[in-house]
Amino acid sequence: MRLAGQGARAVDAQRLTGGASMETWAFAIEGPKGRDELILRRRSAPFDPESSRSTSLAAEAALIAAARAKGAPAPPLVHLCDDADGLGEAHVTRRVAGETLGRRINSDPRFDGVRGLLARQCGEVLAKIHAVRPPAAAELKAADAAVELQRYEDAYRASGAERPVLELAFRYLRESLPEPRPPVLLHGDFRNGNLIIDPEKGLAAVLDWELSHIGDPAEDLGWICVNSWRFGRPDRPVGGFGEYEDLLAGYAAAGGAPIPLSRVRFWQALGSLKWGVMCLMMYASWASGADASVERPMIGRRVSETEIDLLNILEAGL
Repeated sequence: MRLAGQGARAVDAQRLTGGASMETWAFAIEGPKGRDELILRRRSAPFDPESSRSTSLAAEAALIAAARAKGAPAPPLVHLCDDADGLGEAHVTRRVAGETLGRRINSDPRFDGVRGLLARQCGEVLAKIHAVRPPAAAELKAADAAVELQRYEDAYRASGAERPVLELAFRYLRESLPEPRPPVLLHGDFRNGNLIIDPEKGLAAVLDWELSHIGDPAEDLGWICVNSWRFGRPDRPVGGFGEYEDLLAGYAAAGGAPIPLSRVRFWQALGSLKWGVMCLMMYASWASGADASVERPMIGRRVSETEIDLLNILEAGL
């Protein structure tokens, strides 16, 4: 056994999540030194770096190691799989205890003691991630606000959809583009649902680094504020558990360069718009017969939620 030596065995394998191209499994290794709780992430479909926004799992492993070296909480990397493992593209990390379901984090009494700390902790962790020098092997893509806005507008136009609120949002954001600033490493999907929360300590680990790229630091800060990731608590803009002020204070306290709230809210609006376009695309994949999963049309219906979010943001202004 490559992970634990002779006499060890893998037990209690359980698939946790899945998708079109990725699998996540929890399992344990029992051997002479005891029991280790581990997580396997494995790509189950061919990976095309030219057409995908995702990184390779080898790049994800390198990013996790680099982030941990800067003090950002990420699951410790145990093993990067190779051909000898027979699993294809995959890596193994240690399992971190805690909760990932956003609605539980925002409502379960077990988290009452730490919920008020989470927004500041998120800011602190993002400052550490943004200070990481991206590993050369990761070969990350770069995108600023103008590039992201154009990419999603192109996808929207190609879909043939005609949604007045989305049209208004594209126009408004095009006229409100912030001035470029020095790019940094971004997590790319930093939100409630991709965080492990411990009921005693708060933020214990950041998961799912596959969308990491280079860009505006406010992108990560704005994404966690998108209403779709507040899980029943729209009154708390940061993940459904905290306030903008705490997020930005934590970011500054951990060494992050000052970012005005207006810039975060621009990226929050762009995040809502992006998610709305993604919902349209998921519905289209089901309607065309390309994907028979009932998950696609269910998510597709949520475009109306993003339209409400966008109207609220546009009415309040950035």
